[in-house]
Amino acid sequence: MIRMITLAMILILSSACQAKQHPGAEEFADKASSEYELNQEEVLLLLQEAEFKQSIVDAMSRPAEGKPWHQYRPIFITDKRIKGGVAFWRKYEELINKAAEKYGVDPQIIVSIIGVETFYGGNTGSYRVLDALATLAFYYPDTGNDRSEFFSRELMQFLVLADEENLPVTEVTGSYAGAMGLGQFMPSSYREYAVDLDDNGRRDLWSSMDDVIGSVANYLHRHHWAKGQPITYLANVSADANMELVAKRDFKAKMSVDELAAGGFESTVAVPGDTLANVARFEKETGDSYWITFGNFYVITRYNRSPLYAMAVYQLSEAIREGFEQ
Repeated sequence: MIRMITLAMILILSSACQAKQHPGAEEFADKASSEYELNQEEVLLLLQEAEFKQSIVDAMSRPAEGKPWHQYRPIFITDKRIKGGVAFWRKYEELINKAAEKYGVDPQIIVSIIGVETFYGGNTGSYRVLDALATLAFYYPDTGNDRSEFFSRELMQFLVLADEENLPVTEVTGSYAGAMGLGQFMPSSYREYAVDLDDNGRRDLWSSMDDVIGSVANYLHRHHWAKGQPITYLANVSADANMELVAKRDFKAKMSVDELAAGGFESTVAVPGDTLANVARFEKETGDSYWITFGNFYVITRYNRSPLYAMAVYQLSEAIREGFEQ
């Protein structure tokens, strides 16, 4: 807690202790003390340093994942992002191959996730993570899906992480949701899945490409990625297809390919009939497209719950792989 104590002294000297406190801050500090043995007064002083950001509330109210597929896809599947992925892969080929082999992950997926998340490190976020998480923990917008408790837990995890990894808690920047580094890890994911692949005693998801690439690979590995196995194939849909089979929120592969085919959704690429799969719908400008999704698709949705995100990662990865192999 040395860093937090030092910060608390600075805040006291700057009269920050007189600032108005966030609603619910006292309860949060009590929990930080009882569950994580953090100093209650230091936590309150840190929270006084956290600034409410209306732009964060606005961004959370209109996430990109709320767009239809035909508007979401052009954000990520671009010539510039494909070429950037090929260049990134070639620059770090040895390291990517090392991580892919160590964790049993397809290399193009590692590259694609970093590409989708931060354009290969070009945009890791400009919000202070303390501000982002405090805003969403204490002032979550009325979207009909209150996630303030989730962000409260992430704020708590961030304070613990900052102490563990010796991070400057009031200086760390990330996305409007509090995700950090080239792979955009939330604090709990950072603590759980980040790895010190360069063996220097720190898990650095900003400056150490070893740690960045290794951590993304480990995240996928820990969620049971199956290397070399399919992610998704376009489906042929019969006129009388059972639309009740189309996944709405849970994209875990739980029906066999044969069962889905009997229900009117047949993969355009042959796979063993007992392979577990699911069906996802994607909204085009005219009509919809349906895809048979497999276990690896579900794994990508553990990184980001949106099927749009998973499809963007998949399609970008295929384009990058094709470019890399040319």
